Amino acid sequence: MIQLQKVSLQRGHNILLEQADLTLHPGWKVGLVGANGAGKTSLFKLILGELHCDSGDLELPGGLRMSHMAQEVPTSNRSALKYVLDGDIELRKVQNQLALAEQEHQHARIGELHAELDNLDGYTAESRAAQLLSGLGFSHTDITRGVKEFSGGWRIRLNLAQALMCPSDLLLLDEPTNHLDLDATIWLEQWLRQYPGMLILISHDRDFLDNVVTHITHVEQKKLLLYKGGYSAFERQRAERLAQQQAAFVKQQQRISEVEDFVRRFRAKATKAKQAQSRIKELERMEKIAPAHIDSPFSFQFCSSDKMSSPLLTLSDAECGYDGKTVLNKSSLSLTPGTRIGLLGPNGAGKSTLVKTLVGDLALCNGERQESDNLQIGYFAQHQLEALDMAASPLLHIKRITPNASEQEIRNFLGSFGFIGDRALEPVQNFSGGEKARVALSMIAWQKPNLLLMDEPTNHLDLEVRHALTLALQSFEGVLILVSHDRHLLRNTVDEFLLVANGQVSEFKGDLDDYQNWLLEQKRQEQKAEADAFSSEKTDEKKSFSATERKEQKRLAAERRNQLRPIKKRIEKLDADMEKQHEQLTAIEAALSESSIYEAVNKDKLKELLQQQANLKQQAEITELEWIEQQEALESLEEELSELEK
Repeated sequence: MIQLQKVSLQRGHNILLEQADLTLHPGWKVGLVGANGAGKTSLFKLILGELHCDSGDLELPGGLRMSHMAQEVPTSNRSALKYVLDGDIELRKVQNQLALAEQEHQHARIGELHAELDNLDGYTAESRAAQLLSGLGFSHTDITRGVKEFSGGWRIRLNLAQALMCPSDLLLLDEPTNHLDLDATIWLEQWLRQYPGMLILISHDRDFLDNVVTHITHVEQKKLLLYKGGYSAFERQRAERLAQQQAAFVKQQQRISEVEDFVRRFRAKATKAKQAQSRIKELERMEKIAPAHIDSPFSFQFCSSDKMSSPLLTLSDAECGYDGKTVLNKSSLSLTPGTRIGLLGPNGAGKSTLVKTLVGDLALCNGERQESDNLQIGYFAQHQLEALDMAASPLLHIKRITPNASEQEIRNFLGSFGFIGDRALEPVQNFSGGEKARVALSMIAWQKPNLLLMDEPTNHLDLEVRHALTLALQSFEGVLILVSHDRHLLRNTVDEFLLVANGQVSEFKGDLDDYQNWLLEQKRQEQKAEADAFSSEKTDEKKSFSATERKEQKRLAAERRNQLRPIKKRIEKLDADMEKQHEQLTAIEAALSESSIYEAVNKDKLKELLQQQANLKQQAEITELEWIEQQEALESLEEELSELEK
């Protein structure tokens, strides 16, 4: 249990916490939310011991193993695999001791260390580290590359993998999805749901929070307020409190009206598509939660250009790529006003290549790109932040676009992006990543594009700005092309999905849940192909083994047998978990079959049973997926062992 009692924390002249109380229990998964600068990261540092309370007490259990995701970007020469393995400090310690004992021929000590290695699941460590890297988007060849060869965003992924590799009772993650694509975000979500310890998570991805956490801690007015449930439950509970204020209620109705207008426009188009129906349900949920944002300072819009043509842009039999390498073959696309497309596809499949081709940053390898005379493109990508003039203010950035615009007009406009008063005149170099992203968004909105191309626009944006961005994109009347790992943003702003995969661009007939299933199937096929290739390679190698190679073969066989033990133990535990979950579900379904449970007096009990049923079904699905993965790993190891023993 972690307990804060009457804790006050001050950084410089800024009081972050004042007489704050909070109690967190083992096994909880807690989302930590609050405005930028409210003290979320400082609370992490307090728990890690990097900061100390100015007053009050922080109580942590004795012997608590903590793991956290480092924010600094490493430049190590070590391979990606070794860097991730370094996250398990105890494992590395035993491995080093074992290497020394083997050098000194300390046979008794070698036996003891092998037993310790087994207790630490050391024989499966490389396999587990490789699985973490694969889940986070690294290719098979990436794991042998040096850390310094990767870009900053990929090094942050390595830090995340290292934190997940570290055995822990408490895991602290600060914005883990910022540099992830949708595929890696979904994988991380599944991994964290299975994590057995306590998780404290800072994230601005509401769907990610909803699918992972059991509680929300809101840093507000220097206090720590605990809410049960995910982010949507937190919004509803907070909205109920805020809606009691008359002034807030007026703003709430205005926000709800904006969402209702979008739903009315959207329903007419969404009678057939499965993903459209899913997003309508999401919008209906938004109607209830929107009041939680009534105190948001952000209310910007993307007004479309007055001049519009149809189509605005077309690609015909386009071959898209770069440096003479074709990434996408024979792609055709016609963008007419009102088109709203979300791009899906595995990492590296060509989503960004397609967007850059539509922008005109990449020339076609072959085919035709035609744009109308009235085309006005607004393009957001991460390099837009790097292109900002660090010495210039937000006001000067806009002034350079339209020199004749008055300062007051620009100030009014920038105020909707949160740059109020002197903030509009400060140099961009002093801004956070989120503030720089808002400057880039304001520059796009100012130019009134009729084609918006957005590649991961929510990186660095907090929940309030994401909410404002969602509303702005909903009311945008031009063409929208969106790449994002934020599923809430995708569900609420696009009408259709295109799948970019295997060198092709095709319509994806399904919703984001279907896409998640598609990703799982792709992963299974890749693992099967790798296993088949490995088996074939081993068969070829068997043809001419020397005596030395035979000895090495026996050593490998012994190692594989050691690797089998923890997998078999895990499968046994999963079997027991599935049986227990089945029994619990059966009991709940029996209770739900009783007519008395639907009486008004049992309303709360019914709600509780339905929630338990939903949670158990989700847990059962996760358990079954892991059971399948472990069975596949077991079968693969047994086949490999069989080949080695022939």
